[in-house]
Amino acid sequence: MGVKLLTYTDFPEEVVASAAKICYSPNDTALFMEDDQSKLIEKLLESGHMSPFEHASFTFGIDGISRACTHQLVRHRMASYSQQSQRYVDMSGMDWIIPPSVKEEHIVHIFNEAVDSCLKAYRDLVRLGVAKEDARYVLPNACASRIIVTMNARELLHFFRLRICKRAQWEIREIAKQMLALVNEVAPTLFAKAGPPCITEGKCTEAHPCGDPYKSRKELLAYA
Repeated sequence: MGVKLLTYTDFPEEVVASAAKICYSPNDTALFMEDDQSKLIEKLLESGHMSPFEHASFTFGIDGISRACTHQLVRHRMASYSQQSQRYVDMSGMDWIIPPSVKEEHIVHIFNEAVDSCLKAYRDLVRLGVAKEDARYVLPNACASRIIVTMNARELLHFFRLRICKRAQWEIREIAKQMLALVNEVAPTLFAKAGPPCITEGKCTEAHPCGDPYKSRKELLAYA
């Protein structure tokens, strides 16, 4: 999989600080460029005053993820999505995603044979004149896809809280970690405390903990 930060709000931290400051200031709207903007953002996070974070947005291009993963991703409704269409794009030469748990030599052939069978059925249906939008019904969740995602900073913090958790499904967890690494480079104060509760609150809030929580933020981002 690959994640790219395509674009983002200019001066994202200044925009968030400005949105917060206008709530309490009699002055006209203007970018808050003062040295203490980081302290203001930290106070917003501590107090739970999150609406200013909605004014900074980030757009990602994500390639090489499964349809199983994008189905989870689009459940985050406070976001915008544009995904490669199986209705219009010919999937005859599609790639597919193999989960790590089935990559063992004595197992992976079962998985690949099943996908090959689905792909053959798709090609046969298209060749016989069935519209791609109907032939796609036989395609598996393993189909590789690509998607553009735009989220504001508030939704990203929520997304990272849920999807970087080790209880999250492996594929969306890796996407979330790559997304965090990218936004952390351009808006480090906004995302200084981003991550699952075991990092941000020092305790797990899951009903069924993973048993192996992150021990530090450095460990969380170590892969990057």
